[in-house]
Amino acid sequence: MTQKSTFSRRNFFKAAGATAAATLMTAFDSRADTPLEAGSMPTRPFGNTGVEVPILSFGGSVSMPQIMLGQAFKWGATYWDTANSYMGGDSENRIGKYLARYPQHRKQLFLVTKSHAWTLRGMGADLDESLERMRTDYVDLFLVHSVSGIDELDNAKKAWSEKKKAEGKFRLFGFSTHRNMEACMMGAARLGWIDGIMMSYNFRLMHTDGMKRAVDACSRAGIGLTAMKTQGGGALKTTTETEGRLVERLLQKGFTQGQAKLKAVWEDPNIASICSEMPNMSILMENVSASLNRTRLSKGDKQLLQCYADETRADYCSGCTRICEPALNSAAPIGDIMRALMYWRSYGDYRRAARHIHRISADCRMKLAALDFAPAERMCPRQMAIGRLVRTALAEFDA
Repeated sequence: MTQKSTFSRRNFFKAAGATAAATLMTAFDSRADTPLEAGSMPTRPFGNTGVEVPILSFGGSVSMPQIMLGQAFKWGATYWDTANSYMGGDSENRIGKYLARYPQHRKQLFLVTKSHAWTLRGMGADLDESLERMRTDYVDLFLVHSVSGIDELDNAKKAWSEKKKAEGKFRLFGFSTHRNMEACMMGAARLGWIDGIMMSYNFRLMHTDGMKRAVDACSRAGIGLTAMKTQGGGALKTTTETEGRLVERLLQKGFTQGQAKLKAVWEDPNIASICSEMPNMSILMENVSASLNRTRLSKGDKQLLQCYADETRADYCSGCTRICEPALNSAAPIGDIMRALMYWRSYGDYRRAARHIHRISADCRMKLAALDFAPAERMCPRQMAIGRLVRTALAEFDA
């Protein structure tokens, strides 16, 4: 690696962060309760629903201080995503506190929540509790959380969703998915009654044939798509030539790594919005700046990102548990463990990772420690060292 490349990496975030701050300082006025002028943050159609949404969504699975919600609103990030379970309900409570103070802002928000309940009664209870917490009569989009197979959405859920729409409790219905995304999306396109999907989608996943087909099918079906997990495993980790070239190119354009990965997703016009966790003002500012910056990634930038994704494919789980888990003669929750590792290694969120691991029973964790994962590794399209990664997670979080 050249001296220039080393210097670029060392100064990358400082320089790009300064660019982001400068962009925002010239883009927004300082009045505390004034939203951006109409159209300042780009919007896109949410499928064929007739709704336009900002291309950046404020993800509510992390702390949401009132000042952050206010800035997100002022800067045009008015698509707010939460869930009944996030932060033990505190995420929704904070939105409710905000709306109690600024009730006039409700009509300008695209408010989304989710339920992890798998029964109609449970979903209904979650929905009512969410509405009460957020001090609103309705949400714009209600999602069944973390679907892993389209068979989980049956005719009973269709009838339930239609009933709740008629009652005015939500406008649109759909699901989120972290695994087997492509199959879930293809299935939703065939169902014909899904309004929106939130799925893992990033520079590592968007170029696969399966994901391209799934996005196209949803687009034809008029389903609004929201991308999550867009950072694709966090910061660049290797010291390869590709990494050095990529960092230099991004620096020259004034992008941080995170901004470039957002830009890569926004290149797909079928993606209505990106749902991003923004736990502090710096990241909120960085992401909003990226949404306003009209500089596009070049063909060479996108090729380098794809090359980097190919070189590090064994470091990233794409959630295709329908392939790896059936390969074992055991109910091994590989997907749950890989998701926990992602929260730990990519986001530095040890506590959330530990919660995911400890949802697996102690007896199951003991069996996993002695399990031969070779059959699953042979089936893995990304050639991941599944056994080593599982044992690493078990050792770390059982300590």
